[in-house]
Amino acid sequence: MPHTTASAYDVTSRATDAGRFPGRRHAEVVSSERLTQGVYRLTFRDDYIARHAKPAQFVTLYSSNPLRLMPRPLGVCSTDGDEVSVIYAVVGKGTEEFSHLRAGDGIDVMGPLGKSYDLRAGAHYLLVGGGLGVPPLIYAAQHLSGRDDVSVTSVFGYRDARFADPIVSPFVGRATSITNAEGNVITLLDRLEDSLDDDGLPPVILSCGPTPMMKAVAAWARRHSIAAQFSLESRMGCGYGTCVVCTVDTAQGRLKVCSDGPVFTTEQLGWGIEA
Repeated sequence: MPHTTASAYDVTSRATDAGRFPGRRHAEVVSSERLTQGVYRLTFRDDYIARHAKPAQFVTLYSSNPLRLMPRPLGVCSTDGDEVSVIYAVVGKGTEEFSHLRAGDGIDVMGPLGKSYDLRAGAHYLLVGGGLGVPPLIYAAQHLSGRDDVSVTSVFGYRDARFADPIVSPFVGRATSITNAEGNVITLLDRLEDSLDDDGLPPVILSCGPTPMMKAVAAWARRHSIAAQFSLESRMGCGYGTCVVCTVDTAQGRLKVCSDGPVFTTEQLGWGIEA
């Protein structure tokens, strides 16, 4: 994938900020794959999302049941041509419905939504994710994979099955992972510490996952003077800033995860200061 220029990044960000994206529309399901117990990868066809989505942006998927009004926000995992993939866990009736979709079925979608990771800098990117926080990091790896001014290491933590390792591996120079029985992502970061500057590039952390995990990553990043960006997970209503369900406290006041984020820096969140 070609190097994303600053101007292209700015134009896309301004368009997203202004809310200029297509409304809810129908998409064709291409495939549905069970990755591990309760975790699925869904691929659908939407040319606009495939062309415009940036890493950490998300889409909202709608249930076909009119009684389930609120869409489910899911981070884009990868794109291929006009196809878009998301990874999700079955946690309720809406996502359970998605798990029964098959090729040729249809689903209503909207997006891409939110602000993306800033990938403009030449750096050694550490993609630190836990559980179902890995999809936006996989997409970041896909975007970075064609550039000659970066190196990329994935640092994934799982409850048990390493379901995302085969998906991210083609896009990164080094794929590392750990299960709960072996430790956590901080365990992996400690192991990688001495090799972070082997390629002469400054390390930058991109993270997504459970909030306690990301706060621990923020503390680790502060101790090592490493810049970090965090894609927050939150319950959402509309997904584009109208309902004010997904607010978060920041140094700039209460902001909305869906439209002001989901990506925030360590400084914005104030995480890790006590470390």
